[in-house]
Amino acid sequence: MTPQGAPGLPELAGVEIQDRMPFTLPSPHIKPRHMLELARLIEEVAPESDGIVVTHGTDTLEETAYALHLLVDTPVPVVLTGSMRHQAEASWDGPGNLLDAAGVALDPETRGRGPLVVFGGDIFDARTVTKVHSTAIDAFGGYPGPIGRIDRLEGRNHVRYFARPEERPVYRPAALNARVEILYAYAGWEGEGFAEALARADGLVIAALGAGNLPAELLPLVAGVQESGKPVVLATRTDAGAVIPAYGYAGGGATLQDAGAIPASFLNAHKARILLLVMLSLGWSREQIADAFSAGVL
Repeated sequence: MTPQGAPGLPELAGVEIQDRMPFTLPSPHIKPRHMLELARLIEEVAPESDGIVVTHGTDTLEETAYALHLLVDTPVPVVLTGSMRHQAEASWDGPGNLLDAAGVALDPETRGRGPLVVFGGDIFDARTVTKVHSTAIDAFGGYPGPIGRIDRLEGRNHVRYFARPEERPVYRPAALNARVEILYAYAGWEGEGFAEALARADGLVIAALGAGNLPAELLPLVAGVQESGKPVVLATRTDAGAVIPAYGYAGGGATLQDAGAIPASFLNAHKARILLLVMLSLGWSREQIADAFSAGVL
């Protein structure tokens, strides 16, 4: 999707559009190295930019957005958007989303907020946005919802935020070369695939049940990882909510934390994977990683 594809975008007063695409890939083909390359390009062009818009396929858009949240150090607005419909379809949403994203990127209140996602007029935090529907036009959501809204009335952009900017850490890995795998918990899981994934990976993320619980058979497996020094992070497979290690039965969150598992706070499994990948690529120890997740500045 190019700037020329959005009616009204080239005519925005005082705006010079530069088209700098580092790569053109289907979003399922995006890898962490692409995310790091994109982050470095954003930092390169930021000093000469008033705002930056990144167009991205929707399948992995939320992961790239969160990676940029962690990797990009600039107050210049960075906004990601995409489309759920193809340009040959009558309901093509690409031009509207692109125009909205540009309007958000150029708004003074966006400065210093870190990378954001704009879709269907809603503005989302990169940490919590997620794709909630596989085909719908309003495919993006995420608890607790948008942090702002852009509406265009009488040819003018009206941007309103419902939340204030928060502290954001920035990480500077030279490469994203660690390997982190995700395991998905289910009723009756006895740890199939756990040992194999641990042998391949530098760290694991488990999309656990509820607030961070697992079948009892997983407790000794998690406890056994401690000697390896490899981190095991507990996220939740639910659509929203934090991991809260409370239950004391075998496999309950409290016992898993006592066994060395690291709660992912409110991050879903695939975003917890991105954060863990960044930290491992920096050479952080399991203890440093646990402290960072515990601090909650994600």
